[in-house]
Amino acid sequence: MISLIGLVGGLGLLIWLTIRGMNLFIAAPLCALVVGLTSGLPVFSGESNFVETYMSGFTGFIASWFFMFLLGALFGKFMEDTGAADALSKWIVSKLGYKQAVFAVVAACAILTYGGVSVFVVAFSVYPMALSLFKDANLPRRFIPATMAFGSVTFTMTSAGSPEIQNWIPIKYLGTSPFAAWEVSLVVAIFMALFGYWWLKRMVDKAVLAGEVFEAKPEDPEIKERIYPHPITGFIPLLVVLLLSFFLHKSLAQLALIVALGGGVLTLMIINFKYFQNLGKAVNLGTTGALLAIGNTSAVVGFGAIAKTTTAFQETVQVMTQIPGNELIGAAIAVSVIAGLTGSASGGQAIALPLVGPHYLDQGVDPEELHRIVAIASGALDSLPHNGYVVTTIRAICHETHQRAYGPMAALTVAVPLIGLTIAIALFIIF
Repeated sequence: MISLIGLVGGLGLLIWLTIRGMNLFIAAPLCALVVGLTSGLPVFSGESNFVETYMSGFTGFIASWFFMFLLGALFGKFMEDTGAADALSKWIVSKLGYKQAVFAVVAACAILTYGGVSVFVVAFSVYPMALSLFKDANLPRRFIPATMAFGSVTFTMTSAGSPEIQNWIPIKYLGTSPFAAWEVSLVVAIFMALFGYWWLKRMVDKAVLAGEVFEAKPEDPEIKERIYPHPITGFIPLLVVLLLSFFLHKSLAQLALIVALGGGVLTLMIINFKYFQNLGKAVNLGTTGALLAIGNTSAVVGFGAIAKTTTAFQETVQVMTQIPGNELIGAAIAVSVIAGLTGSASGGQAIALPLVGPHYLDQGVDPEELHRIVAIASGALDSLPHNGYVVTTIRAICHETHQRAYGPMAALTVAVPLIGLTIAIALFIIF
């Protein structure tokens, strides 16, 4: 009981401190310490102590993602400094009009995500263009994180055919394919795309009618009178990233992103080298931003590493995987809760599937249906305020606060996927 109180209390405290804007390098280990102490985890002594467990989670994430964050941040900064992002955004506005700025950002994120680019990297890559589009259209910048997240982690990330790991992890445990239950997945994806976009536009339009406008920040690039490169020079590097990631992800898996982003950075430098305003400054800002972003995310991953060692967490997993009633509903609840506790969609799947998979397959559940439910369920409660992607996108990339930006993001990345999950379960039960 004490362990459960500590787990729930530590998670609640982390969410509250995150929303209040406390530095995650302090908040995450502090809340993890609360969870560890209430579960009897020794702080320094023993083979499995707090410091070693927390730091294994922290450093493990850095080891896996450092080069992706670094190259992604450099790519975004180079797009910004050369003016390629501005040139591309101005071209989009000239063709679609200012009213379609939101659609352009959502579409760019969706194409890159479904093309195999990691959602973290998509945020780095698209933000410069999103900032320019929102500025030109005079839209409230607090909606940029929600707009990018909607295009990245909802109707694309967990849909059939998506090369994102959230759609591939179930294959290992269920023996399915990336296109498992594609018919239902297509219906759910279309619903999430249409309903989510309508909701996003409604929130933005309501804010504009209330008098909200674009507000510049000190972190924004200085836009001086300059000669911009051709718009296609902003599109070609994005296309290079997309194609390399798409064609190499099967053979190189996660490492394909290093090649793809490296190719994008080199392409951008080659075709736009003469348009750099300050290459050295862009490199410095990009590397600093990458370190901050991956550090914030790693701090939260460390919290998840501590949470997973507690007795309360292990018992919660056991209870969640043995929920009576319809098996698909039980699987959806189990994955959603575990993803919420760990703040990770992939983490929720990796923990739940070894238990949920054999348990439900033995009961005769269709593996393709289970695959799709697990995938969609993992992309809902994972987007709570302490989620690494949420923290990185809002704070490190968009320089916003949770108090200003998380509300719209929660509506689109928590509420919309939950409705989509309900629709998927209903369709499987009916048909």
